[in-house]
Amino acid sequence: MAAHLKTNMHVSSGLGAMSLHAAGLFSHLAKEAIRAKGSFTVALSGGSTPLRLYALLAAEPYRSDIEWPRVELFFGDERCVPPEHADSNFKSVNEALLSHVPAKAHRIHGELPPEEAALRYEEDIRRAFGGEEGPPVFDLVLLGVGADGHTASLFPGTDALGETERLAVAVYVEKLESWRVTLTLPVLNAAKKVFFLASGVSKAEVVRSVLKGKGNYPAGMVRPASGEVLWLLDTAIAEKL
Repeated sequence: MAAHLKTNMHVSSGLGAMSLHAAGLFSHLAKEAIRAKGSFTVALSGGSTPLRLYALLAAEPYRSDIEWPRVELFFGDERCVPPEHADSNFKSVNEALLSHVPAKAHRIHGELPPEEAALRYEEDIRRAFGGEEGPPVFDLVLLGVGADGHTASLFPGTDALGETERLAVAVYVEKLESWRVTLTLPVLNAAKKVFFLASGVSKAEVVRSVLKGKGNYPAGMVRPASGEVLWLLDTAIAEKL
């Protein structure tokens, strides 16, 4: 990993404890950002691991403790399906969090043709961040990691890993025979904070490799230029490190 990258790790007893710790950190960062600049911008992760976190944020005390109208939520990636589809990241996150808090959410329109959805999402992000050049600086990016080392929908061997200009791109994942839309590495690497949430022994090998700087995994390519990476792990993974 790059010498300037600050990487930390926090180990919890299980997914519940890990989610509770993440919720506390989320609330703290939200208050800091809102106090400093009036808003808190977050890119959310899909998948099953962060759903416990989202459910906690949607409930007390966090529902009242966070100034949700000043929070803008985005998505790190999306499957190219309609928003009501069972595979939609938006659907699961909406059920767990978005439908319970008055935050502004920017979804990826997965029902559109993949490239059109990516372009539309990129335009939405640029508008939300004032049309500034270069990648937006998210206050927080939440990510997961797959057993193959993918994060968001940046999969090993895909052209998206080499993208340097676009904020969002369409990706065809051959092994899944499906299209995705994902944020690109320049966006992830511009973030102030990146939290990786990983739970379950099946992730242990890839997490160990990424933390040791071994392999060429997409998750290991997330190296914010001036930000901080925090790995939130459970003991099932930590014991294998």
